[in-house]
Amino acid sequence: MDRDSEQLEKLGYAQQLLRGMGGFANFALSFSIISVLTGAVTLYGHGLKYGGPIEMFLGWPLVTALTLFIAASLGELASALPTAGALYHWSSWLGGRGAGFLTAWLNTIGQFAITAGIDYGLAEFVAAMLGWSDRPHTVAICAAILLTHAVLNHLGVRLVARLNDLSAWVHVAGVGILVGTLALFAPHQPAAFLLRSHLSEGHGFLIGLLLAAWTFTGYDASAHVSEETHDPTRNAPWGIVLSVAVSGVAGYALLLAVTLSIGDLDKAVAAENPFISVLTSALGARLGNGLVLIAMAAMWFCGLSSVTSNSRMLFAFARDGGLPFSKRLATVSPRFRSPWVAVWTSASAALAVAVWANAYSAMVALSTIALYASYGLPILFHLIGRRLPPGPWNLGNYSKIVNILAIAWIAAALVLFVLPPNQLAGYTFAGCLAALGIYWVSYQHDRFKGPPNFIA
Repeated sequence: MDRDSEQLEKLGYAQQLLRGMGGFANFALSFSIISVLTGAVTLYGHGLKYGGPIEMFLGWPLVTALTLFIAASLGELASALPTAGALYHWSSWLGGRGAGFLTAWLNTIGQFAITAGIDYGLAEFVAAMLGWSDRPHTVAICAAILLTHAVLNHLGVRLVARLNDLSAWVHVAGVGILVGTLALFAPHQPAAFLLRSHLSEGHGFLIGLLLAAWTFTGYDASAHVSEETHDPTRNAPWGIVLSVAVSGVAGYALLLAVTLSIGDLDKAVAAENPFISVLTSALGARLGNGLVLIAMAAMWFCGLSSVTSNSRMLFAFARDGGLPFSKRLATVSPRFRSPWVAVWTSASAALAVAVWANAYSAMVALSTIALYASYGLPILFHLIGRRLPPGPWNLGNYSKIVNILAIAWIAAALVLFVLPPNQLAGYTFAGCLAALGIYWVSYQHDRFKGPPNFIA
């Protein structure tokens, strides 16, 4: 038995999944889910509408810095407990069965919604390129995209890991090509243009932060694939933190290049797809659409990685009996060693969310607040309650202050992103919390045992 499998067995689990990821593949998974060529592109119009150019200039680096506090806090926990259950296991051990149950469900709901947001956003771009603006066509395209992601994830982690490696380079090269082309061939606004706002209301800038906040989600994927990563106590934390840091730099360069290429701000805001409008206006239809295709390729990779992460959360939670049909959801393919039932369930649930949401911003707002809440719970329990024995990657004496700053930003985000126009996300989130409370009290409280008591 190798060291990683032996460590997992001490934590209460047998090695079922294929451990085939190295450090770069682990980083590439989270980097692909953050995907600045997805979040920063599909929500570019949202940021421009509510904040204007100053949203890109100040909002993005602000959220990047705040997110690094969350990432570092999660990285410390990932180093201490490297399991596929990740956040769910951390909350269970630090706060009890009920805390773990709530964290798992919030993360699951958030991941369903984030996968829906990624693939529906890509479907909107495909539909716009084809001249199909109606919702039924967009939903059908989204379903086809999800089908490709489910099939590839079913076929195993080695294939997905190779595609994630390719995805990381596609994202880096894509940002470089977009920024370089705009710098060389597009007309530019003066630097002072970046200080312009679009809406006069003071809270418009704050609502526009959803652009960056939603982009910086999903980096917990590096922890979710701990059981498939070599030396996860080091590689998973670095995957979490580096994916946020590198994405922050790449996304900032992209947003500044695109924003400085806006010819007519009011026209860009009013466009059906502001990102496509800016590129085609600045570079011409052929070159502009060619660059959009690069972004669309990155979105596809992002959705693929999101299904990987989501299915591992489902698998880990079902393995401990926390979901309906848990035994079935915890099934591992004997041939591909992938949690194939969880994979197909993840894709199907994402499609259901895409059908439910009548506004794209509501879809991404739901995923943001649900995921941020699931990040906040284990950090909060680690801060105010029991402290985990530190792993080889830890924050040392800075742990508590970093945890406090992370919790403060999460609390602010949970308020900001349920304000109009995203009140549907708020109502849905409140309904989910109520339903989970009823489900826990009436059924799971006496049945759900939680993860193994792997630390005495």
